[in-house]
Parts: sequence; C-alpha cells; structure tokens
Amino acid sequence: MASILIINGPNLNMLGTREPEIYGHDTLADIENHCREAGSKLEADIDFRQSNHEGEIIEWIQGAREKFDAIGINAAGYTHTSVAIHDALKLTGLPIAEIHLSEPKEREAFRHYSFIEPVASVHVSGKGKNSYSEAIQQLHDILKS
Repeated sequence: MASILIINGPNLNMLGTREPEIYGHDTLADIENHCREAGSKLEADIDFRQSNHEGEIIEWIQGAREKFDAIGINAAGYTHTSVAIHDALKLTGLPIAEIHLSEPKEREAFRHYSFIEPVASVHVSGKGKNSYSEAIQQLHDILKS
C-alpha cells in the first residue's frame, strides 16, 4: 500500500470562508475527506496535515523520507517565497506533487513563480479540491511504474 503525505500551508485552514470566489466553498476538512476517498480507491494511505508555520512544514518534509512513498504539497503562500521548503523537498528523493486549488499563473504577478515547481514531478492546479485527487492519482501512477 502506497503512503502519501499531503501537506497544506498557511491560511488553508481558513478555506470555506477565505475568498470563496477564488478558493471555493469547500473547507479543509472537506478536502481532507476528498483526499481520503481518493486514496481509499487506490488503496493508498493518506496522511493529511496543515500548518501556518514554515519550520513545521520543513520538519514534516524531512521526516517524510523515512515514512512515506510520496508527498503532495499545497504550500500556499510559501510556494512563492520559500527556498527552504524547496530545499527540503529536493533532499527527500521522493515523488512530489505541487497542488493548488486556483491557478496561480492566472493571478497576481507575484504568484507566477513557484519554488516548488522545479522539484515536483506532478503539477495540478485550478481544479479546486479535484486538484488534490488528481495529484494523488498521478503520484500513485508514478509509484506503480
């Protein structure tokens, strides 16, 4: 059974009320349930986490090398600012999926660059909560091949 760590960055705990015109009305709990359903269909174990703290996210990524087969990450605002998260993801050697609810490259100019993109083998954005299930499917496919 594949084991996939799903990491969510800052402010994603506010989904459902945070800019629903951009992020939709699903809460983070809704997205977690959606991910668990997607994982269950693939017989993949999903560990779903959220933090507003960069250091905690980095510690989860570093620890993933020993516990997980792949990582899906919606680094939220850290996508565009964190070299440290980039470096942590790079050192894992695991398949990485970059996930976004919206399409960052169609938003403000500062969101067009991603520090996650160069280290990710999967990129899914602009599909709301389905970005997560598609990323889980693609990671599962990579692990099977």
